[in-house]
Amino acid sequence: QVQLAESGGGSVQPGGSLTLSCAVSGSIVSLSAMGWYRQAPGKQREWVAQINRSSSTNYADSVKGRFTISRDSAKNTVYLQMNSLKPEDTAVYYCNFVPRSVSWGQGTQVTVSS
Repeated sequence: QVQLAESGGGSVQPGGSLTLSCAVSGSIVSLSAMGWYRQAPGKQREWVAQINRSSSTNYADSVKGRFTISRDSAKNTVYLQMNSLKPEDTAVYYCNFVPRSVSWGQGTQVTVSS
């Protein structure tokens, strides 16, 4: 059974940085496309970024140039480095496969506010 455990969220001021982690058990992250998604209050969950089997990456236009997705195969963990955070980045962040294929984890809250 695949399990996803997100961590690393918190509260930061605009312009700040955070790094999210997604520990994966029951599957090997380097063998699948993995992604980060987010859900802001009152909005639908949206795709944010993904890292493919080839290690190529893709980003939503709203985060391009500010967020970086990466993975550590030895730790079977996917990361999302978030820089220059904006209030509109406030959301619960989740990781999952791309396309989503397993149950969502608990997510990690990111709040950007002055």
